[in-house]
Amino acid sequence: MRPYITLVIMKIVIINGPNLKLTGRRKPEIYGTRSLEEVASMISEEVEVENLVEICTNFEGDIIEAIHKHGFDPETDGIIINPGALAHYSYAIADAIEAVPAPVVEVHISNIAAREQFRRTSVTAAQCVGVISGLGLYGYVAAAKFIAQL
Repeated sequence: MRPYITLVIMKIVIINGPNLKLTGRRKPEIYGTRSLEEVASMISEEVEVENLVEICTNFEGDIIEAIHKHGFDPETDGIIINPGALAHYSYAIADAIEAVPAPVVEVHISNIAAREQFRRTSVTAAQCVGVISGLGLYGYVAAAKFIAQL
């Protein structure tokens, strides 16, 4: 029997980009049928988080502002970002991630390496401490567990 280990961190910020509000309704064969609203409860089942901040926006500038605000906050233990399609061409988001001291983990619900050619490269990934792709919404939990271990 494995010992039960509780991972404790103070603050995780989850930033979701364009069209992710539609998760659970948009292309369920790719993104699944569960919604982003389930992410917080999935994380809390496996990781103790005192402060979980969830941001979902369709606007690149809002994502950059959130990275700046929370990435420089000394209470932020880590940022989980799913930039959506912006991952493939937003050098501005990549620069924002590089600029902040908080560790950032990129998550993609689908396996971007198995998708269309233009989705296979993430320009934001190189600035992150890690990338999780293709695990569905569980990728957010895996990212939170990783941040807790840092």
